Amino acid sequence: MVVAVAGREKVLFGFAALGVYWGAWGAALPAVQRRSDATDAELGLALLLVGVGALVSMRATGVLMDRFGPMLTPLTVGSLAVSGVLPGLATSPLQLSLALAVVGAASGAVDVAINADAVREEIASGRPLMNLAHASFSAAVFVASLATGALRWAGAGAPAVFLLAALPIGLAAVVGRPDGRAGWAPPPPHERPRLFQRVPGWVLVLGCLGALAFWIESAWQNWGAVFLERTLDATAALSSLGPALFAASMAAGRLAGTRLLRRWSERRLLVAGSLIAGAGTAVAAAAPTSAIALAGIVFAGAGCSVLAPTILGLAGGAAARSERATVIGSTTTLMYLGFLLGPAVVGVLADVADLRISLGTVGVLGILLAFLFLVVPLPRR
Repeated sequence: MVVAVAGREKVLFGFAALGVYWGAWGAALPAVQRRSDATDAELGLALLLVGVGALVSMRATGVLMDRFGPMLTPLTVGSLAVSGVLPGLATSPLQLSLALAVVGAASGAVDVAINADAVREEIASGRPLMNLAHASFSAAVFVASLATGALRWAGAGAPAVFLLAALPIGLAAVVGRPDGRAGWAPPPPHERPRLFQRVPGWVLVLGCLGALAFWIESAWQNWGAVFLERTLDATAALSSLGPALFAASMAAGRLAGTRLLRRWSERRLLVAGSLIAGAGTAVAAAAPTSAIALAGIVFAGAGCSVLAPTILGLAGGAAARSERATVIGSTTTLMYLGFLLGPAVVGVLADVADLRISLGTVGVLGILLAFLFLVVPLPRR
C-alpha cells in the first residue's frame, strides 16, 4: 500500500528522483566507461547524445502535458527508472551511445513534466516552490553521488549501481500518481498547443537567458574537478570536492532562494544570483590555491542555484494555462543548448589559451548575464 502524498510533496519526489539518477551517473561514470570499453572520444560522443535525446523530447513532452495533465508525470519518471539501467549494461561504445540517447530522452521528458507540475502547484497554492523543488534535485545529486561512491568502494559494478538507483526512482513514479483531485482539466480543442507552432518572443528571450545561466552551471559541473587537479595540482580526492561542493551549494542556495522570493522580485534575485555566480567563478579561476578555488566554486554554485528555477517559474507563470507545459518545454529546450555548448566551448578555449583563462571568461559571462537581467523586459505572471 502506497501512502498518499500531497501535490507539493509529489513535486519534490519527482525532482529528487531525477537528482538520484544523475548523482549516481556522475559517480559511476568511470565504471561505465570501463565496462563499455569506450575511449575518451567515444565517451564524449555518447555524452553528447544525452543532450540530443533531451532536446528531442522536451517540447513534445510539454505539448503532451498540456493535453493529458499530471497523469503523464509518473509515466516519464517510470521511463527513467527503466531506461536508466541501460548504460550500466552497455558492453560497447555503440551500446552506450544508444543507451544514453534513450536516457537523455527520458530525462528530458521528466525535466519538463516535473517543472510543469511545480509551476502548476506554485500557482495553485500561491507559495514559492520552484527553488525548493530544484533544491531537492541538487540535494539528491549530492547524496546519490556519495552513496554511489560507497557502493563502488564496496565492489559494486555499474549494473548494480543503476539497478539500485532505479528503486527510489520507481518509488517516486508510484507515489507521483495523480489521485483524481489534482484540479486539472484538459483545455478545449481550439486552445490545445501543437508541436510545431510559433514560439512567442518572450519565451525565446527567457530561454536564451537561461542558456547563459546553464552555460555557467555546466562549466563548473564538468570542469571543476579537472581544473583543481590539472591546474592547481590537487589530489584526486580533493578535486572530487569541486563538483560535490558545487552541488551542495546549489541545494543551499535554492533553499535560500525560496525564502528570498517572498521579499524580492524575480528580477532582483536573478541579478543578484548572476553577480554572485560571476564573482565566484572569477575568484575560482584566478585562485592560487585549491582552498581559494573551492571557496569560489561554492559562491559560484550559490549564485547559479537560483537562476534556472526562477527563469522556469517566470516562464510557466506568464503562460496561459492551456499551454503552460508547452512553454516550459520550449524554454527548457533553449536552456539545454547552453548546457550542451558551455563545457565544449570551455574546452576549446582551454586548448587555445589555458583553463584559467577559459573559466575566467565564464566569470565575465556571469556579469554580462546580470546586466541583461537588469535591462531585458521580463514577463509578468
